[in-house]
Amino acid sequence: MRISTTHGRHDERGITTAEYAVGTAAGAGFAGLLYKLLTGSFGDQLLGRLFDHVMGLLGIG
Repeated sequence: MRISTTHGRHDERGITTAEYAVGTAAGAGFAGLLYKLLTGSFGDQLLGRLFDHVMGLLGIG
């Protein structure tokens, strides 16, 4: 006599697809946030300071 070990378990075949969907949505939201930050005046200041800092480290600026 064999006892079934799957009794009471849930089917989890769709879990991976749901995880990909959540990860994709989170990535798209983060990309949108970065786009808004970097295309505004804050982004201009940030990129300018970063450029000046790198040039200073290289001894050029």
